[in-house]
Amino acid sequence: MGTRLFVALGIGGLVLGAVVPAPPAVGTGASLTAVAATAWQTDASVLGLAVAKGKVYVGGRFLKVRPPGAAAGTKEVGRTYLARFSQSTGALDSWNHVLNGIVWAIAASADGSRVYVGGDFTRVDGQIRNRIAAFDTTTGALVATIAPVVSYRVKALAIGGSSLYFGGSFGLVNGVTRNRAAAISTVNGALLPWNPNADNDVYAIDAADDNSKVYLGGTFGTVRGTNRWAVAAVNNSTGALLPFAAASAVPSPSSGCTSRVKDIETSGSRVYFANAGDGWGCFDGTWAADVATGNLVWKSNCLGATEAITMVNGWLFKGSHAHSCPGTFSDGSGTRFLLLQNPANGTLGPWFPNTNAGPPTSVGPLVSATGGGDLWIGGDFTKVNGVGQQGLTRFTNLGPGARPSTPPVPTLSRPAIGQVKATVQASLDNDDIRLTYRLLRGSTNTVVAVTRVSSAFWSRPTVTLTDTTAPTRTTQAYRIEVTDGTHVVRGGYATVTVR
Repeated sequence: MGTRLFVALGIGGLVLGAVVPAPPAVGTGASLTAVAATAWQTDASVLGLAVAKGKVYVGGRFLKVRPPGAAAGTKEVGRTYLARFSQSTGALDSWNHVLNGIVWAIAASADGSRVYVGGDFTRVDGQIRNRIAAFDTTTGALVATIAPVVSYRVKALAIGGSSLYFGGSFGLVNGVTRNRAAAISTVNGALLPWNPNADNDVYAIDAADDNSKVYLGGTFGTVRGTNRWAVAAVNNSTGALLPFAAASAVPSPSSGCTSRVKDIETSGSRVYFANAGDGWGCFDGTWAADVATGNLVWKSNCLGATEAITMVNGWLFKGSHAHSCPGTFSDGSGTRFLLLQNPANGTLGPWFPNTNAGPPTSVGPLVSATGGGDLWIGGDFTKVNGVGQQGLTRFTNLGPGARPSTPPVPTLSRPAIGQVKATVQASLDNDDIRLTYRLLRGSTNTVVAVTRVSSAFWSRPTVTLTDTTAPTRTTQAYRIEVTDGTHVVRGGYATVTVR
């Protein structure tokens, strides 16, 4: 990546300014490089992530972890469903607790002093912890006061003020009815009155930054007996329903479409949602609402279930298996598991690394988190940018970024006496859309023409450069050089006899 500042530019009949916008004002540009930084791997899916005090807490289905570059089954170290890594290097550290069940969610306190873990487990290091546990990030020890008895799976966690909100598939907490959503005090672990009473599973939960309200997402149809399909805004102390007009972004279920909210991200005055739909053409995209008014701000209708969203460096990261995004790429362009969106309007940002998808869900990215200037991604993938990397990866704003693809040998023509025109398909760069092209003449690589063109994987225009000073009645060799401001890549030569 070059300057990491991205300027919209037209590509033929497609105006990229409407598709790959200038960075949002709240950020510093897309800034993340598309080159994955080194990180340890897991032997199965990652489902929960949180960053606190320079450490990354990772939970999921895994039982072992291994260094970057190590093949599956080699150099493995035991970590049962939960592990901790260095935020700066991605390396495993010595922190190690033994759980007896899958971890589905992790949340860090605002000051980073604690991490909370939720899942299927009932024991941590032999001690009873029924599906929720907390750890002191300084000592690494279990927090004795956080030990609610939750009757079944905890799948989502969020902290607001002194409350730990959680959702999942349970019906009881400490023997008291709490259908699929509940809250405990982070001070003493006591069950709180908060009780949305959802009639089906809660997959996602988050509190507004000012804790003025709490958002639920999942596959429920009612909250407190009132119809609220898949999403709801509720009071932060009682769980009572609040007006939320933006909920209309999620279609009501039908025989051909069931769309569920899978993740929620609050950031300042906005709240963002990720949806996954069953059925062709069912809503799989993302959408944003205003926290104060509850009104819909924008809705993105990309197809391919969205599982994870995280605000990082002023952009909204989207982990999905997008295979079609209206106005940009359509079916046939390949599946994109990693994308950025402008949080102001939902349009795609200039960042195009990729993963694959592996067992058991064959979805790809499933969860994400940031420690500020980085992005951690967990899921069921086994490759990142075509290179083996299972379960966990990270991207930073450090390093030179991706290189432009090598330009092909140009096609040359002679439009007039003393002129040579070179045409070539635009290169691709996974973290720059606007590249500089130079036409080089002869073995001395004399620059005879320069242009700047934008391209993306769904639109690669033809770049044209003309040498207007070509020596007449001579045979000349030409090639194309492309740069993103940091990397310089040259293609091969083609020859022509000048008129």
